[in-house]
Amino acid sequence: MTNLRSSSSSTCLNFLLHTFIFLTSNLIYVEGFDSLLQLPQSGSTRIRPISKRVLFLSHFGAKGDGLHDDTKAFKDAWELACSFSRRTRIVIPAGNTFMIHPIDLAGPCQSKVILQISGKIVAPEDPDAWYGMNPRKWIYFHGVNHLTIEGGGTINGMGQKWWAQSCKTNSTNPCQHAPTAITFHRCKYLNVKNLMVVNSQQMHMAFTKCLRVVASNLKVIASAHSPNTDGIHISASKGVELEDSIIRTGDDCISIVSNSSRIRIRNIICGPGHGISIGSLGKSNSWSQVHDVMVDGAFLSNTQNGLRIKTWQGGSGFATDISFQNVLMENVSNPIIIDQYYCDSWLPCANQTLAVKVENISFTHIKGTSATEEAIKFGCSDDSPCEGLYLEDIQLLPSSSGITRSFCWKAHGWSSGLVHPPACFSCSESCIKQEGLLGSAIQSS
Repeated sequence: MTNLRSSSSSTCLNFLLHTFIFLTSNLIYVEGFDSLLQLPQSGSTRIRPISKRVLFLSHFGAKGDGLHDDTKAFKDAWELACSFSRRTRIVIPAGNTFMIHPIDLAGPCQSKVILQISGKIVAPEDPDAWYGMNPRKWIYFHGVNHLTIEGGGTINGMGQKWWAQSCKTNSTNPCQHAPTAITFHRCKYLNVKNLMVVNSQQMHMAFTKCLRVVASNLKVIASAHSPNTDGIHISASKGVELEDSIIRTGDDCISIVSNSSRIRIRNIICGPGHGISIGSLGKSNSWSQVHDVMVDGAFLSNTQNGLRIKTWQGGSGFATDISFQNVLMENVSNPIIIDQYYCDSWLPCANQTLAVKVENISFTHIKGTSATEEAIKFGCSDDSPCEGLYLEDIQLLPSSSGITRSFCWKAHGWSSGLVHPPACFSCSESCIKQEGLLGSAIQSS
């Protein structure tokens, strides 16, 4: 271990330099690994020339005092903007707080709509405000095309009372659904930027069955002890880009599930929370597929997991062509993990042979410290082993004293360059062929 530490001194220097370059290149200021990091401020919220229609919520009767219900004003402004044949901007001005009850914002609109949130939107504190309504939704966009949300303002889900009555907080409470703060369903051509979403009752922002989404410069914040508060949840969506954002929650910073593809995640700061997750997939014997996913550039600190793929026994489908690269970690439990025996249940999950197929997964340039001894863990299915796993330039040292090691079960793959802790998986016939092709390519180059 002493030799490893001394031989890696230059690597550690490169690690720190890489950290500095990564964070400063994104204009992010850091006060310690677990500080509340600040995103760059959005540009001026000055309204553009009046050649485009501009609608202020106050023109529709909104009070903006955080006490009166401004839902109808928001709804009326949306419906008018949606009816115009040219681009329209709805303004939620700075200096005001608008209380919005559960709201349904439907499309398609006649033209592009810009929602400028410069002030604050807050949810009712009392969960009873959802009585007789869908408890899964708060701000619900659906069927909307060509929508931009920007402005540097804040959306506050006021989730504290929801968290207190969750069965995950107190097992004597009944398990029930809670709202997602902002849901985009069957939407196309979305651009969400320069926004803060805090204290969501459950998930903060969800994209379901969406096509072509760019989300950038977001802050997503909740208590580390808040239950089910995923930061960004991507489901059955294609062409989603998430970049330059800070996510600090009580659950997954980012979760990617069922039938999603062409997902690009870049320059993310995550922690606390449960890390960046593919899955869970295959719950209740369901079929799922996730493919063509790339995570490139992330800093994870004090998270329960790092880079994770999780599937339930009995599911079917596949998770394939997924790459994680250029990731820095600080005191992360389970930095690299594939878990095909995932069981988020009060009762033990029965052993089943059917499994979601996990293959062609790569981890490259992953460095930092692990809070657990098993820094790399591949727990794969007996009947459907993981195939095509690849490790390159991995350096995961213990956060304190001790060692780090790898654990493998039914995991087939290979590694290249320095990998610490050393890879433990076996190499199947298919990966031997892949190694041969890789070697031939190297020799020919």
